[in-house]
Amino acid sequence: MSDTAIRCEQLTKSYGAVRALDGVDLSMPAGSIFGFLGPNGSGKTTTIKILLGLAQPTSGRCSISGVPVEQYHAESRSEVGYLAQDPSYPRWMTGREVLHFVGRLYPRAATPVADRAREVLHLVDLEGAADRACGGYSAGMRQRLGIAQALMGEPRLVVLDEPSSSLDPIGRRDVLEILRTLRERGISVFYSTHILDDVERVADYIAIMNAGRVVREGSMRELMSADEGRFRVTVEAPANGLVPLLEALPFVSRVEADAPADGRVALLVDVSDAVHAKRALPRAIVDADVVLIGCAPERSRLEDIFMESVAHDDA
Repeated sequence: MSDTAIRCEQLTKSYGAVRALDGVDLSMPAGSIFGFLGPNGSGKTTTIKILLGLAQPTSGRCSISGVPVEQYHAESRSEVGYLAQDPSYPRWMTGREVLHFVGRLYPRAATPVADRAREVLHLVDLEGAADRACGGYSAGMRQRLGIAQALMGEPRLVVLDEPSSSLDPIGRRDVLEILRTLRERGISVFYSTHILDDVERVADYIAIMNAGRVVREGSMRELMSADEGRFRVTVEAPANGLVPLLEALPFVSRVEADAPADGRVALLVDVSDAVHAKRALPRAIVDADVVLIGCAPERSRLEDIFMESVAHDDA
């Protein structure tokens, strides 16, 4: 079994004079949750269509678990599950009937259809609604049913297109918990979304698309690593005089203050000596008779990484 779930190499796709993909390179490790990000029109949907065999690339290569996509056939495609954005089902069918219908598309699956349906209904927490008509399902229930149908073929990889875009916070939380469970079971999750907070919570790796190209790719741990040269200091408000006091410290080069909120003030402090700052910053704040809430190296936010990557690429 390949240790790479998805690999794209110099993938291009043109529609007449329009170049939708312009040399896409990406690599998704097997068994991971991979966040696939980008603004509208960046090429995400075209890439997904090529992965699923719904479109042919103009040039380049794309493989799943080491097998070129063009060599996939009806039997091997059962290794890939797919959830489209905003899935819909016949209103008169029950959730269980939907899964039985989908399950019959995979006659070579190891688990009998009825048993597999029970398994995935339990996984997505729809057992109590399995025999209700889909027309009465909430948006969150429809999304969970969509994930369930994507799992009926017992895939090693699932491709999810905006699985939580129309959900409330509770529904989004439930979907993210399902994604974590899939990862624990060794299933690779390719996850296209605009909701950066959700990606930040669950993804192991990300790729950011813009104008048909991957402009940033890597592990979340590396991309979100702390900047040892910048500290986030949080204190109780008011903190009158604290900014000039910190700016006067010899190892501090700049202090940026956020607007007070919830009785707190956050300061971003750039330092020249991080080791010394870890001890000296808290001491200086306490000596100034200001209540210190937190002081730690500043971590990058995915939103900042996304905006910086897209803006730099457009420049």
